[in-house]
This record gives sequence, C-alpha cells and structure tokens, in this order.
Amino acid sequence: MSTLLDTHPLDLILDQSHDDFQEVRAVGREAFAKQGLPSAKAEEYKFTNLTKRLAQTFDSFELAAAFDVSEEQVKNAIFKGFDGHILVFTNGSLNQALSSEITGVEVTSLSGASAALGSIAKPEKDPFAAFNQATFKNGIQISIAKNTQVEQPILVLNFIDSTKGNLIQPRVWVEAGDFAEATFIEQQINLSDKEYFLNEVKEIKGGRNSHIHWYRVQNEGKTSISMSNIETDIQQDGTFTSVNLSLSGLMVRNNLNLNLLGSNSEGNMYGLYLTNGKTHVDNHTNVDHTIPHAESNELYKGILTDNSRGVFNGKIFVRQDAQKTNAFQQNNNILLSENAIVNTKPQLEIWADDVKCSHGCTTGQLDEEALFYLQARGIGKEKARGLLLYAFAGEVLENIKDDAFRSYCITLIQERLGTNF
Repeated sequence: MSTLLDTHPLDLILDQSHDDFQEVRAVGREAFAKQGLPSAKAEEYKFTNLTKRLAQTFDSFELAAAFDVSEEQVKNAIFKGFDGHILVFTNGSLNQALSSEITGVEVTSLSGASAALGSIAKPEKDPFAAFNQATFKNGIQISIAKNTQVEQPILVLNFIDSTKGNLIQPRVWVEAGDFAEATFIEQQINLSDKEYFLNEVKEIKGGRNSHIHWYRVQNEGKTSISMSNIETDIQQDGTFTSVNLSLSGLMVRNNLNLNLLGSNSEGNMYGLYLTNGKTHVDNHTNVDHTIPHAESNELYKGILTDNSRGVFNGKIFVRQDAQKTNAFQQNNNILLSENAIVNTKPQLEIWADDVKCSHGCTTGQLDEEALFYLQARGIGKEKARGLLLYAFAGEVLENIKDDAFRSYCITLIQERLGTNF
C-alpha cells in the first residue's frame, strides 16, 4: 500500500485536470512542487506532523462532492437565539437555495476575484495552501459593498459528509468595501463518522475603515484531520477580529495571518482550545506590522486533559517603518492530566525602535489555593473546579460581541467541563 511517505495519493489529485483558473492553479502546483509535504524536521510543523498522520489515516483521496441538505437539517443546526442571515455550504460548495439574500452582500461562485487568488494567502508560504490552490473544486466569493453595515450576523453553516469524498477543500474569497462592516459566525456540522481531511483557505481583503468579525467553532469528528489557512489584509482605520473555539478532532492545525497595511489599523486574534482524548490542536498565528500607528492584540488559552496535545506558535513582526506600533500577545494553558502536553512559542521580531510590544506564556495546573478558598465557602469541589476553569476561559469569550453566539459557546464549554452554573 502506498503512503504519503513515498508515492502519496495526493499526487493523484494533483494530476486531475481542472478547466477553470488555470493560471492560478499552475502557480499553486509549482509552489507545492517546491515545498512538498512538510517533513518531521520542518520547523513550522515540528510539533504537528500532518504528513505522518495523513499517511496513517488514508491510503487514497477523493475530492468531496456537494450534496443536498434539507431545510429541517439547516433549522436544526442553528444554535439557540440566533437571529441573522445564513449561508449554507455542503463539502465546501454553496447551496444558494438554502442561503439568505443579504442586502449589500453578494455571494457567488468565484469569478471576478479569481485572478487575485493567492495574493493574500500566498501559496509559497504554506504547502497545504499551495495544494488547495492547485486542486480546489468549488470556490466562493463574498463581496460586501462599500458603506454597507450588515447589522445582523451571518451564520456560515458547513455541512460535511465524508461519504461523498474524503478530501474537502473550501476556497473562499471575502472582500469588504470601504466603510463596510459584517460579523461572520462559522459552524461545522458533521453528518458522517468516516474520516476526512479538511484543507481550507480563506482570503479576506478589507477596505479602508472596514470592520470584520470572524467567529468560529471547531467541533470536528474524532477521526478527522483539519488544516486551515486564513489570511487577511487590513487597511487604514480598519479592524479584523477573530475568535476561534477548538473542541475536537484527531489533528487540527490553524494558520491565522494578519497583515496590518494602513495607519490606525487593528488586528485582534483570540482563541480557546479545550481538548480531551487524543485530540491535537495547533494554532499558528502571524501578525505583520508594516506601517506606523497600528495595533494588534492576541490572547490564546488552552485547557487540556487526558492524552491531548496543544501547540501555540505566535509571531509578531514589526517592520522598520512601523513606528508607534502597539502589539500584545499572550498564551496561557492549564493541564488537567499528567499525560496532556502543550508546546508554546511566542515570538517577537522588532526592527522599529518606538514601539510598545509584549509577549508571554504560562503553563500550569489548576490553582489549588483558589480551589481550597472556594470549597471553604461551601462550594462543592467539582463546581469550584468548573468555576475556576470557566473564569480562566471567560477572558477569551468576552471578545465575542454577538450575545447569542457567546451564550452558545458558554454552553459548549460547560458541557465539556461537565459543570453547569
């Protein structure tokens, strides 16, 4: 049986012909050929050996096909209290009939943005982004018109059915015009227990004074492997805020890159990973300050138990011209079992001299003194434990501005921690 360690089956996908986006695909193929799948010695994948895991899990790949879902399935997938617009995807393909029509927002198959694909999430920066660019099946373009404020959130429902193919490669281009504003909430619904490889790329281009909020829940199947590349350009006076909640999956890798390209731009990155069993979650983040008077804030927290593993690698680049930069980065972790492992590496590279930057990380166990303090006041041990863990996680959730989605995330965390309060 061939594996990804010798003649891997991804080669067969590369050989499949695609009539659309030929120039863009050629660039992706060339970038992938130069990089290849990352080896165990590759620095960026040092603690997350996706190549080995793919080889152990799959001996062949089939590009996933779109499929039908019912209005009832969509209704049941919507979390309690949600009031907004809905975009429905099946295996990465848009279901236009079940999706909302949103004033000022156009959602179509990739067309006008096709020539720009890879201009933000450059394929030479990551082999899986390159592979997606070379082989994605259906691409989606979301355009928010200039001066459009989408007051209600947009729920992006991704239905996954791996019986229709085990290689799922969403490709999304989001472009916000000047003075546009929108909130996206991304949620995945798994319809099959069969293993799959989700390899997605999202490129987000913000206009001047545009404000995009991107919230995401990752609740993958226990046998799934997920690779995500999300990258955004943030222009003058614009903001981009990401909040990511990771709960499950065999191996999950998130690359999130923010490019601060204009003065008074702001990038915010918040993440929470609650892992158990053998789940492996790796968050790789990058903030590139290229211009004076810009700000970035980053806070990732992890609660790990059983044999799970977490990885955090956060990089902040401050270019020579980026004076008056404010950049904050922090990663904190709590280990609830002796077998849980976390590898954390916050990084700063600063070439400017008039900046305010800080970074740090902590890894430890639950505060026994705080636990004793609560128990001494009549609170049971399990409830006290849950209160402390929720307080630890709550700092991330505070950055979710949509009340219904924040309540939904709180419920998910309570269920994971086994505590209601």
